[in-house]
Amino acid sequence: MVDVIIAGAGPTGVMLGSELRLHGVQVLVVERELEPTPIARSLGLHARSIEVMDQRGLLERFLAVSKKLPVGGFAGISKPQALDTAHGYLLGVPQTVTDRLLTEHAVEVGVEIRRGCELVGLSQDDDGVTVELADGTRLRSQYLVGCDGGRSTVRKLLGVGFPGEPSKVETLLGEMKLTASPETLASVMAEVHKTQVRFGAMPLGDGFYRVVAPAEGVADERVPPTLDEIKQQLRRVGGTDFGVHSPRWLSRFGDATRLVERYRTGRVLLAGDAAHIHPPVGGQGLNLGIQDAFNLGWKLAASVNGWAPDDLLDSYHIERHPVAADVLINTRAGMQLMSTDPGAQAVRRLLTELMDFDEVNRYLVEKVNGLGIRYDFGDGHELLGRRLRDVQLKRGRLFSLMHTGRGLLLDQTGQLSAAGWEDRVDHVVEVSDELDLPALLLRPDGHVAWVGDNQHALGEPLSRWFGTATN
Repeated sequence: MVDVIIAGAGPTGVMLGSELRLHGVQVLVVERELEPTPIARSLGLHARSIEVMDQRGLLERFLAVSKKLPVGGFAGISKPQALDTAHGYLLGVPQTVTDRLLTEHAVEVGVEIRRGCELVGLSQDDDGVTVELADGTRLRSQYLVGCDGGRSTVRKLLGVGFPGEPSKVETLLGEMKLTASPETLASVMAEVHKTQVRFGAMPLGDGFYRVVAPAEGVADERVPPTLDEIKQQLRRVGGTDFGVHSPRWLSRFGDATRLVERYRTGRVLLAGDAAHIHPPVGGQGLNLGIQDAFNLGWKLAASVNGWAPDDLLDSYHIERHPVAADVLINTRAGMQLMSTDPGAQAVRRLLTELMDFDEVNRYLVEKVNGLGIRYDFGDGHELLGRRLRDVQLKRGRLFSLMHTGRGLLLDQTGQLSAAGWEDRVDHVVEVSDELDLPALLLRPDGHVAWVGDNQHALGEPLSRWFGTATN
């Protein structure tokens, strides 16, 4: 018996596994596919996900193999925007590289990953979950987390509702070479992009381009398009197929939009695309899944290790379900703004003008980057429920103190104490010129759980998020 079984070895699953291992939880990841997918649907990490990587000491690995790109834009409307974060940039990194780096880290910290293992059945009782694999093997764990994608077997076996809308619009994409000159490519794209955003070719290096074209109608996403189909759609929209050839992968995606009714059913939880699917506008899907894992990991570990408050695991659904619902709203809006219909084009032009106002642009960009998230921790300081950015301390930066995944009492008064919670919360007496606050209590995911200077008042949030004191 293991502590937690995770179905799915994508970025959400392996990130969750690593978070659990920070707290000594035994983790087994089962993955149906024998090899990682070569398809790079996502091309980058947003500011909030970059903060997550920094907070766990992983950012340098990503910086070594990626590019920093400017932040700004909504639904393909490009408007540069400065953000209140130490990482106000987009990190250009293909999903295949993100998968590899997160998997390497997971294996390093002791996550066991078994490929070619398809989950086909599950049952649960008061003490744990029994998982059945396609080869007849039965496994037992305290908890199971379905991180197995939009067609999640775990979700279907649970019978949890997945309301929303099926795909109405489809897009073809792939990585391939082309013979058209850069000048021809730029000229055609400039003309087409006056009305059609879902079209173009972006250089990837080594002579390959990421090619995107709108499709006619909607087909089965599990069946990749042919090269001839992509050529046909490129000619239909742009008048040329750019001489595309030698594809290394081809795929299609739709704009289906669905959100699971609940993230937790007893000892089984859902995360990533298993809990929510939406159009890829703004590249938010992979980032949303990683942040699901970051929210869930420490809570699930607390439950396994026996110190979690009774409702801590339920807070995963309470906090993350509204975040996903908001992403579904903004991606639905983004798809409408990408329509070639005259009405949608008129709204797009109006929004383009509105985004010249800094407050409007910031609001939309923070949505896409996940920086506007504030969990409901009740009334109090404006930082309560928000993540604290990586502030400079006298002896280094804040995130360098949070690599272990523990809570943190950042005390600028030197008069407070986390006695009784020392096994779960680090008490750091440290001063920052960037913080005009006496003290803050941070959860392991960096969200501010308390602001103040009163020891008596500190006891309630410590108990709320970190359980009963040991003395």
